[in-house]
Formats: sequence, structure tokens, C-alpha cells
Amino acid sequence: MLLRVLVFLLMCHGIAPAWAGTIVSAKADSVSVTVYRQPGRAKGAIDPRWPGGYALINETRTINLPQGESVVRFEGVAEGLMPETAVLSGMPQGVREKNRDARLLSPAGLVDAYLKRSVTLRRTDRKTGKVSQQDAIISAGPMGGVIVQTAQGYEALGCSGLPERMLYPRVPTDLSPRPTLSVIATSARPTRITLQLIYLAEGFDWAANYVADMQGDGRHLDLMAWLTVANGGVTGFADARLSVIAGQPNKQGRKTQPRPTGGPLSLRCWPMDITSTHPQWELFPVEMPQAEAMMDSAQEIILTARRVPAPMVAAPPPPPPPPPPEDVGDLKLYRVPVLVDVAAKGQKQIALLRQPDVLVERLYAATVDYRDGNSRSRPMTLRLRLQNRKADGLGLAMPSGRVALFEEFHGQRLLAGEADIGDKTEGERVDYDIAQSADVRIMAIRSGESQKARRWTLTLSNARPFDATAEILIPHDIMPRPTDMERRGNSWVWRAIIPANGEISYSYDQKLR
Repeated sequence: MLLRVLVFLLMCHGIAPAWAGTIVSAKADSVSVTVYRQPGRAKGAIDPRWPGGYALINETRTINLPQGESVVRFEGVAEGLMPETAVLSGMPQGVREKNRDARLLSPAGLVDAYLKRSVTLRRTDRKTGKVSQQDAIISAGPMGGVIVQTAQGYEALGCSGLPERMLYPRVPTDLSPRPTLSVIATSARPTRITLQLIYLAEGFDWAANYVADMQGDGRHLDLMAWLTVANGGVTGFADARLSVIAGQPNKQGRKTQPRPTGGPLSLRCWPMDITSTHPQWELFPVEMPQAEAMMDSAQEIILTARRVPAPMVAAPPPPPPPPPPEDVGDLKLYRVPVLVDVAAKGQKQIALLRQPDVLVERLYAATVDYRDGNSRSRPMTLRLRLQNRKADGLGLAMPSGRVALFEEFHGQRLLAGEADIGDKTEGERVDYDIAQSADVRIMAIRSGESQKARRWTLTLSNARPFDATAEILIPHDIMPRPTDMERRGNSWVWRAIIPANGEISYSYDQKLR
């Protein structure tokens, strides 16, 4: 009867799979990295300490999976891996459990692992060279320093004035040399399988950096854009298929994920003595050679040289042109046409676009605001305007970024200014606000006011030896409504040509509500 009950229980619940041990996947066979910009960052530089964007990483790995239940450790994943987003496909019977092993094998990681545990403190006397060892307990660390407790009391590591180090009895089994994702999987038989691991990871970001070279005619420029990709983690990805997403997809906020406890120790000490505690240091005497001896030795020096022609080396072939962006819903996908290395804690720049002979308009812009009406002039903004259309040499999607404008002056290439732009689609206007011009100015005067209207007079002056095109935004309800002005948002656009060394005025009535 007992045998029958045992057989019945085995048939209902099955036999627990045998434990097969731990399998380590040291690196990926191939990897692709798709980087998304920091949410909400339409302009500005990438945070060099920990980039605020994220990346979608797709890895292909091959492992030998034994029969039974085993732990598979995927080493070398991204440091900012979000474990809840990890999807692993290819396991014969799926995955029962997954863990992000964030404790790294490093000086700081060892201190964190041995917190409140015993270690051996070894010190060397500077005068005698005698080495002494004593037991200690790590009381605090590793952030901001390490406090140890010895038989003499509490002290800060590295602050005794003696060369010292800590010795650990063994390496903790839960410390990993690299960021690791581990899963528990089961297989009915030994097999060699190819797995696909996809996950999101923090600590990535990208930006577009434009370089505009103004041509001599002042009406065309050569536009070049660099794709800057930043990886703030400790894991690099060699020979990766790299792409970036332009736009702002909706991404829900999440709590800041703790970074792996790795890296060097940061030991900080505080002053414990005053200048009179120790005797004044004495400098060793330095014997300087006599001037006559130096002159005698200098006369014996003979310089001989022969110009060796440099060997002719063929120039490397230019990189392939970047492909046009692809549509991913309302977003844009930019692919890098070659395999690249996304280095750990580094930035990489790849050519994004090259557009020569782009038509540009130079104008001076200003907006009437609360500062005006006091009869004081202020400088206007030098603005370069591009029309993102094929007829003007563009006609392509342009991701947001920073542009640096260069102009040639007496054969020298000089920086004229920098400006930030947002994402621009084909057909949009692209404005580069370069600098303030002290020669082209605007002055607004309020000459009268009634219950229904306020009288304004705008005066534009030009101290330059050539005509200047001006564009003024007037955020007022003008009465009567102008018929020869463009309406842009809630403002009227007054365009005028200011003669060289002259001025021009425009008067209107603002309707009061």
C-alpha cells in the first residue's frame, strides 16, 4: 500500500530535476545596441558621469546546457541593465528565475562584501621595513572612506601614515568580475543551444553635433553632422551593430536603480595635527654643476642631421556614406553602416550626414517684449536660417543637437558661434541664433495710449556698411490687422531691409482688451 502511494505522488508531482551546477557564458557571439536619448533632453550636453538615456541591447550567445537544473550566468551584460526588461528566448523549458548580480569584484566590492566581518590589516614600518599584521573588523565603507575597528579602537584606513593594506580570507562567491545576469533553467537532456537575450539598460545617451562651414559668398554653407554616442557603464561592446532613435518615445519614470558596487576605494583623511607637531622638514642639498664645466661640455656637442623623405602611404578609403533615416512609427532610426566598438566609459563619434552647398539666409531677429517701450535700444540676434527642403540642399530629417558655425577670415578658420536646434523634419525652418549684434539694434517707443489702444513705434538701426535683413516678432493684436505680414503663432512677423548706415521705422496700434 505504501509503495502505491509513493508511485502516485511521483506521478502527480514529478521527480525534481537533478542539480547540474553553474554554466558561465563569458561573452556574446554578436550584439546590437540601439540608443535612445535622455527623456526630456531636447538640447544640452550629455552627462559625462552617468548618461541619462538608455539602450535596447540584443545579444546572441551559445552555451552547452547540461541535463537537469542549472544556473546560467551571462557575464558582460550592460552595467545599467534593468532586470525586469530582460527577455531570454531559446531555453528548452524556459526560465524559472532570473537575477541581476550587481556586486562586482573590485576593491570597493570587497569592502562592501566584508562589512562587519573580520579581515587582516597589514602595515609596513617606513624606517625599519618591519611588517606587522593585526585583526580588524570593517565598520563602515566603502563610500567616503573605510573605518576599521582594531584592538586599539576605531581608525580610518589609509590615514595612519604607514603603507597598509587589507587581506581577505577568501573571495566571496556572490561577487562577479563583470556585471552579470543569472537565470535558473532546466533541460531534459544535454544540448548545445543558441540563445537571444534582449534587455533595456541605463547609462547610455546620444546627441547630434553639427559643423557648419560658411562659404565665401555668405549665402551657402557646408553642413556636416557627427553622431556622438556615450556609454557610461563598465561594459564595452565590441563589433556591435549600432543605431540610434531620434524623437521622444513615451517612457514611464522609474526609481533610480542602484549601480553595481564596484570600482576603486576612495579613502579620505582629515587633519589631526598642527604645524608645530612635527619638526621642520630639511631638504637634501642639491649640487649644481659649475657654469664653466657646463660650457666646456656644451662645446663638445656636435649636431648632425639628414632629412629622410617620408614614404608615400596611400590614403585610407573614405568611410561609407551614412544611410538615410528609417521610419519607426513617428520616430526616426539611424543605422551605422559598419560594425563599431561601443567602449566602456567612453564616447564615440560617427559621421551622420554630409550636405554641401546648403542655401542659407543671414538675418537679424528680435521679439518685442516687456523690456521694450522705454526708448532704449538693444542689440538684435544674428540668425542663420535654413529651409529643410531639397531645393535648398537639405530635405532630410535632422535630429536635435548643437551646431558650431565656422567662417574664414584672412585664410583662417574661426568659430563664429554655436546654437542648439530641436528635431526638424523635411520642410521645416531651421534657425541658428549665433550671436548678439551691437551694430544692428532695435528700439521700441510707446508714444501714446487710450482706453482701446496703445501706440508703438519700432525703430531699427544698422551701423554696418551693407544692408541688413531684419525679422521682428510682434506679439500684439495690431489694429487694423496687417495684410502684408506673416502670422506665426500668436505673433505678427515684420520683415524689413535696413539700409547700410541707416534706420527704418514702423508704427502701429496695439488693441487693448
